[in-house]
Amino acid sequence: MTDRIQITSTLSIPLSEVELNFVRSSGPGGQNVNKVATAVQLRFDAAASPSLSEGTRTRLIALAGSRATKDGIIILTADRHRTQPLNREDALTRLSELIRTATHVQRKRRPTKPTLASKRRRMDTKTRRGAIKALRGNKPRLD
Repeated sequence: MTDRIQITSTLSIPLSEVELNFVRSSGPGGQNVNKVATAVQLRFDAAASPSLSEGTRTRLIALAGSRATKDGIIILTADRHRTQPLNREDALTRLSELIRTATHVQRKRRPTKPTLASKRRRMDTKTRRGAIKALRGNKPRLD
């Protein structure tokens, strides 16, 4: 196993920045669940990580939402599997996916105006629709 988590081709995080604790898991597993600590609690201090740029750090903490503390520490709990190695791998994968998502910078929206042709098409459609509705009111009386 390497000593770094590869996020993108240009970004990797050393495992020393990630703290992994094994805790007892809930859910299926019978008596084994009461004896063995298979769930993984991952802690990553995003606010103090020198590996992340300022923009990525801000987006990551915002993206983590309730999984991030006020101090910028991201806490992920992985207990999908019944073994420590699988839960450990799951937690690290989820962290790398979260960081990978945070590396994408959303492009600024450039406001545009509707074209003259599209305005005309819209008005023509409205006029036609209004004419159809106007014909409904002029029904001949049979008196």
